[in-house]
Amino acid sequence: MTRYLYLLISTCTLMCFGLLFSTPACAQAEQQIKTEIQKKLGTNAKVRSVSPSPVSGIYEVLVGNDIFYTDVSGKYLIQGEIIEIASGKNITEQRQADLNRIKWTDLNQANAFKVVRGNGARQLAIFSDPNCGYCKRLEKSLQQLDNVTIYTYLIPILSADSLQKSKQIWCATDPNKAYTDWMINGVTPNGKSDCANPLDKNMTFAKTYGITGTPTIFFTDGSRFPGAVQISDIEKKFATLK
Repeated sequence: MTRYLYLLISTCTLMCFGLLFSTPACAQAEQQIKTEIQKKLGTNAKVRSVSPSPVSGIYEVLVGNDIFYTDVSGKYLIQGEIIEIASGKNITEQRQADLNRIKWTDLNQANAFKVVRGNGARQLAIFSDPNCGYCKRLEKSLQQLDNVTIYTYLIPILSADSLQKSKQIWCATDPNKAYTDWMINGVTPNGKSDCANPLDKNMTFAKTYGITGTPTIFFTDGSRFPGAVQISDIEKKFATLK
């Protein structure tokens, strides 16, 4: 990288942090950093964006849905978290949460089966694979929740058998019962599998929104919890949505 570009980026760093908008010069510098990093990473990783971080001289690099940082030269790729000492705020964690957020209305409820407990006022959506051990653990824990509506979207990502089981569960007279019987009681689905189903749509949605593992939970504010989270954490999240 030329001395001119280094000076340009250094100047932009001061300007971009002093203002709430990027100048054309800053945008040009960020694009050049992006180009340099993409060149180094090759075609196996997609650099979505490069933008100033809250730390002077450090830039946020968004690769896929993962956050990294780099210096003004684009020579280094830094993996870690930025934490504001005064407040204890984890800026990287908050940024990641914002990137992972979706619009609740983007979820097509027709592509899920649902269970309603109590008044059903609290809502969550779960993306699950029937052969996912963590999904089974979560499903058992979810039995403790009351006054909730749960939408389950099947995404068979683990194996061909996951696809077969997903089809049989969806085609069952009561998909939620077939799902629960399998996930909790170990009763293998054995019905038909040739009915119309939303599995391809669910897989497309998962790819679009970066859902790469199961279970993945979404709340009505669009935030997501990956993995078999504790019921106490789900309850805490529900409390913030009131």
